[in-house]
Amino acid sequence: MISKFILVAVIGYLLGSIPFGVIIGKRVAKVDVTRYGSGKMGTTNVLRTVGKKAAAAVFVLDLIKGTLSVVFAGLIIGQGYLVVNGVALGMLAAQIIAASMAMLGHHKSVFLRFQGGGRSVATFFGGLAALCPLVAIFGGEVFIIGTGTTKFVSLGSIIAVVSTYAVLIPLTVLNKAPIEYLIYTLVGTVAILIIHRDNIRRLMAGKERKLGEKVKIIK
Repeated sequence: MISKFILVAVIGYLLGSIPFGVIIGKRVAKVDVTRYGSGKMGTTNVLRTVGKKAAAAVFVLDLIKGTLSVVFAGLIIGQGYLVVNGVALGMLAAQIIAASMAMLGHHKSVFLRFQGGGRSVATFFGGLAALCPLVAIFGGEVFIIGTGTTKFVSLGSIIAVVSTYAVLIPLTVLNKAPIEYLIYTLVGTVAILIIHRDNIRRLMAGKERKLGEKVKIIK
């Protein structure tokens, strides 16, 4: 069973590492998105450097990376479990490990030599959609409202992920939702806040780019 958990982690990481933003940027516009704008391969930088259609495709594919990591983890672990210090770790534990590793892969992609990765927001929500769809939908709505109101994708993302953790606290305490969901949203929220630390500094300084701002491409 240990080997299955290791396999789950590796598959999650490799799925997350697939650089769809870079692939689509090069195929659609012959642009290496990691050389422009924020230097990231995520949806926002693809939107600024390539365009709306490419960004939409990247968003969906990055979302799917998180979802598939959870699905594959469930298929691999099944009804089995691993006992660690008297604690039984089963399918849900494996799934949050896989989803978390997918986030790590997206941010530090082995295929990009650990450079130019994205901020893992879409991948986080992809994993959450497979684990707890209603909370993922709630977070998505918060993201849309937050980004639409402020025009800052980074701020909308931060508010959305924090909201998913906040709403799962009462769901876990009062409605007995699996503790694994709460753990995943906590890990994801902390990771995304750390990844967005440069955005937070720019927001505080009034220098963050707003939604819709373009990046000049030199070919």
